[in-house]
Amino acid sequence: MPTQPTPATSRSAEAVRMHSQRQKNEHTGTHDGEHIQKWWVLFSVAMGVFLSTIDSSIVNVALPTLEDKLHTNFSTVQWVVVSYLLVVTSLMLGVARLADMIGKKRIYLPGMALFTVASVLCGLAPSIGLLIAFRALQGVGAVMMQALGVAIVTEVFPSHQRGQALGIIGTVVSLGIIAGPTAGGLLLGTVGWRAIFLVNVPVGIVGFRMVRHFVPDWRPPGGQRFDFWGAALMFLMLLGLALALTLGPEAGWDSPLILVLFAGTGAGLTLFLLVESRIEQPMVNLKLFRDTLFSISLSTGLLVFVAIAGMFVLPFYLERVKDYNPQQVGLFMTVVPVALGVVAPIAGSLSDRYGSRGISLAGLVILIGACLSIASLDTDTSPLGYIVRLLPLGIGAGLFQSPNNSAIMGTAPRQQLGVVSGLLALSRTMGQVMGLPLAGAIFASRVFAVVDLAPGVDASEAPSWAIVEGIQATYTAFTGLIVLGMILAAAALVLSRRRSHHATPEQPGL
Repeated sequence: MPTQPTPATSRSAEAVRMHSQRQKNEHTGTHDGEHIQKWWVLFSVAMGVFLSTIDSSIVNVALPTLEDKLHTNFSTVQWVVVSYLLVVTSLMLGVARLADMIGKKRIYLPGMALFTVASVLCGLAPSIGLLIAFRALQGVGAVMMQALGVAIVTEVFPSHQRGQALGIIGTVVSLGIIAGPTAGGLLLGTVGWRAIFLVNVPVGIVGFRMVRHFVPDWRPPGGQRFDFWGAALMFLMLLGLALALTLGPEAGWDSPLILVLFAGTGAGLTLFLLVESRIEQPMVNLKLFRDTLFSISLSTGLLVFVAIAGMFVLPFYLERVKDYNPQQVGLFMTVVPVALGVVAPIAGSLSDRYGSRGISLAGLVILIGACLSIASLDTDTSPLGYIVRLLPLGIGAGLFQSPNNSAIMGTAPRQQLGVVSGLLALSRTMGQVMGLPLAGAIFASRVFAVVDLAPGVDASEAPSWAIVEGIQATYTAFTGLIVLGMILAAAALVLSRRRSHHATPEQPGL
């Protein structure tokens, strides 16, 4: 009598069959629509992307209210944001590597559930201490989604549609950024601060059900080992760097604590590289960085995210120089995400047809013009003049981001999509962590250089003309960052064309 296959054996056979089909699809550039409803997968992943994006922007708006309602001070309430950011930054690559070992859906789905549960806990938190702790827990759920969203989309879409799909994800991010302040202000003014966390719950429930139903549960081959030493070193290194950059502006860059954190980060990086170069299955395969195109794309993306993070100084201009109220400031701050959200899917589709390098380079050129244009803001700039100066920042970022993300994911080996997606998300997070204190330092340094303020007076309290000087200095400096990125992108374009010229049909140029 023939032996009947057990459920475990059937699942294993199905995993092998799906893995073989996936390898075939990678070569042919097609996917089996009977098994993969790719657009529903994209929509499901977009729910998680929107959830984490809108949550961040809503919370930023609520900090003054939280300070008042929970009877605390600014130095404490800022940890509602900082705790979340530190967890996301430090766990990003560890989570990504684990997903490459056991399957992306098996990480993404529990992450969405954890994020939703933590949102409920945040909404019910009775004290600032518990709210900070629950925000850290929420960060664990968020990183399980953020590290893998791009990898899942890349896995189910053929290469000739990858740019378009990633462009749509960029639009979803912009929608979250736009909706956050508006929804936050509405909820704070009507229902109360707890609603800014509880509003995540219905979105999380719907998103969880969609991910469970539509995202395929592809399992990688077995026999892989998790690099615990590499993961621990990466966690400590990123945590130290994020803490140093976050605490530096207040503690002073020459304070013993900050110097120790920077020194520890450097030592951790050295040990991490040493460990990763000597083990068979490292946390991050350092051979990825031997690909010049991959390294350039990742570095250029980091520079752009640093420059975009500098937008946090613009509300000081709008409120203190132009005397706009908070509602008007919120509307003016949507100029960039609206432009980015409109342009990103168009840029992604264009990159699928004409290649990613040239389009992302064009985006960088526009970004240079945008930074120079913003640096020309003055006390007499009209509302239309402000919008005209800010629009190119969103257009340039939209043109750059989707094609550059597609180029990065296009270089990723199939078995390392999770880690590469994690590196991409980490470049965005680290760009924010680095850009905020850098912009603040440039802004404050210029203000203090042009006006004498009484001891203890913040740079944001300076006269309007001095604040304008600070804004101009910040974006003049950031122009230099984007120029460096443009040079790197131009070199990548030349190298890519050379590779394409010498490529065989089996090894297409990137």
